[in-house]
Amino acid sequence: MNMPPSTSRTLGLAACIALVMGNMIGSGVFLLPASLAPFGWDAVAGWVFTIAGSLVLAYVIARLTVLMPDAGGTAQFITRAYGPLAGFAIGWIYWISVIFTNVTIAVAAAANLSSILPALNRPGVGALVSIAFLWTTTGVNLIGARAVGLTQLATTALKLIPIVVVLILLALMLGSGKAEVAPFPAHGFTGAGITASAALTLWALLGFESASVAADKVRDPARTIPRATLIGTAVTGLIYLLVCSGIALTLPAAESQSGSPFAAFVAHYWSPGPAHLIAAFATISCLGALNGWTLLQGEVPLAMARGGELPRWLAGANARGTPVRALLLSCALGTLMLIANSLQGLVALFTAMALLSTSATLWLYVGCALAALRFRLVVPVALIGLGYALWTLWGAGLVPSGASFLLMAGGFPFYAWAQRERGNR
Repeated sequence: MNMPPSTSRTLGLAACIALVMGNMIGSGVFLLPASLAPFGWDAVAGWVFTIAGSLVLAYVIARLTVLMPDAGGTAQFITRAYGPLAGFAIGWIYWISVIFTNVTIAVAAAANLSSILPALNRPGVGALVSIAFLWTTTGVNLIGARAVGLTQLATTALKLIPIVVVLILLALMLGSGKAEVAPFPAHGFTGAGITASAALTLWALLGFESASVAADKVRDPARTIPRATLIGTAVTGLIYLLVCSGIALTLPAAESQSGSPFAAFVAHYWSPGPAHLIAAFATISCLGALNGWTLLQGEVPLAMARGGELPRWLAGANARGTPVRALLLSCALGTLMLIANSLQGLVALFTAMALLSTSATLWLYVGCALAALRFRLVVPVALIGLGYALWTLWGAGLVPSGASFLLMAGGFPFYAWAQRERGNR
């Protein structure tokens, strides 16, 4: 099969920062206050650990990208360090995690929209809308990387509107004394609470590796990717710490655990009218993140198929270099997952999928830290990143982490299929 050459490199620094921030600022910031509210101040400590750990891992991945700018994606770092089988295992579970992530973000978009359209809370209806969101963003990605980049720039600007509104409202309410921060507990922080909240908060920062995954589309990747990765991660982490902690610690628990905590915060301290507008912008934010993650769910299997780690059928691309087959297959798998879980409530489905997606993605971070150690690259930082990733994997829980490991093992038959194809050439 003759494969068309890769598309021209169209993503510059601004688009890469937008890709990193757009993929992180999505469903997490708008729904996590509901999941984190029960943890109280432990969640604040969890954010601090998560931001620090994410910056460490982002730095490791950025340094690996500088060392191997032609690798074609983060999973290829593991391949070059430990061989094709290890690279396949990490690449496969990362691809699965991206599909999980897209499902979770699509559900979050529907959940935020449900505050405007309550009918979405009915069993099955929210899932159908989530499926429509999946296929819409897949359609944008089928047009090409330039359309993805332009959409990402536009949605990143729009998604900052509700965040800025909440930050200003939070400052005004705290300054006037109309909002009170939940008191710090007398018993102090708890290790169990910090560990559990750290696993959830990492979900919100998943995606700092996005620019590295899409390296094939980036101009001057050796310079652009590290800068975009660190800038995007630092800015997003600071925004999350302020916004999510502010909502969770100032809003009554019953309101903070709604399907749209941002809208609930604005309705409580301002008015229901603007709250509906905030919910609409939150939905746009989720769709912007879904757009960026959809790019990755095509690029990851494309790179693996071209490297001989997946059946070469998935390496097919159109004249613009768009991995049409990989995009359609990934979206179809996500659709099946939503159909299978369509009877669950939107918030319950979001929480379960977020933990599973986080656990699956953590294997990539473990692999990248191990690859840096193998190449003796920023060894102290890589050791810290490895420890953080393993700690968070433990904090996610036995069921999500165990399921992600089983899903990783489930990809080996496809690796064997690809190897037979290579042997028959």
